Amino acid sequence: MKGFGWIACISLVMLLTFGCSNNKNEKAQASSTDADTTATIAYSKTILFLGNSLTAGYGLDPTEAFPALIQQKIDSMALPYKVINAGVSGETSAGGNGRIEWILRQPVDVFVLELGANDGLRGTPVSETKKNLQAIIDKVKAKYPNVKMVLAGMQVPPNMGPDYTAKFRSIFPELAEKNNMALVPFLLEGVGGVRELNQADGIHPTEQGQRIVAENVWSVLKGLL
Repeated sequence: MKGFGWIACISLVMLLTFGCSNNKNEKAQASSTDADTTATIAYSKTILFLGNSLTAGYGLDPTEAFPALIQQKIDSMALPYKVINAGVSGETSAGGNGRIEWILRQPVDVFVLELGANDGLRGTPVSETKKNLQAIIDKVKAKYPNVKMVLAGMQVPPNMGPDYTAKFRSIFPELAEKNNMALVPFLLEGVGGVRELNQADGIHPTEQGQRIVAENVWSVLKGLL
């Protein structure tokens, strides 16, 4: 992953692989103006984000995670989309495949898939990760044939080896093309490896970092809404 040093790589393996709980207190209630704006929106469609700690907003209040920031953008435009954050810290592609059918019990109009990073850090065979992600995509399409889909591209640190790194990176554009999905080329573009945009662990984005991640996703997502 561009910009990651070997120390950050070690931290990344330790921190992203294990599930983490979010212990921060919830922020104060939104201002009355924001509340009034949201109250006037009739949500008739759903955007589902399936991901790991990056989607869950590890170390931050849930309102600071990029799916929540995208909800704010949507509300400011009075669009009828409700964001559902199904991010779980430590999640792998296999784990996501195992729980997707339960999550799909609610209607989904737009599906954003952000998984694979933990697979890469564990050295999971690329073919297995790709198979799991395809299985998730297939299940979503089977349940909701008219769903619009977005795939978040990820990369792994260079210490995983040039061959594995290149093959892992190629998973995402290949799946996006095969399944006619919109692609976010690299979810952490502008954030990965930037010290001041990551928490003390050097890995998970700060609130400011999450805002950049939200822009990375929004630049692709907004064209589908």
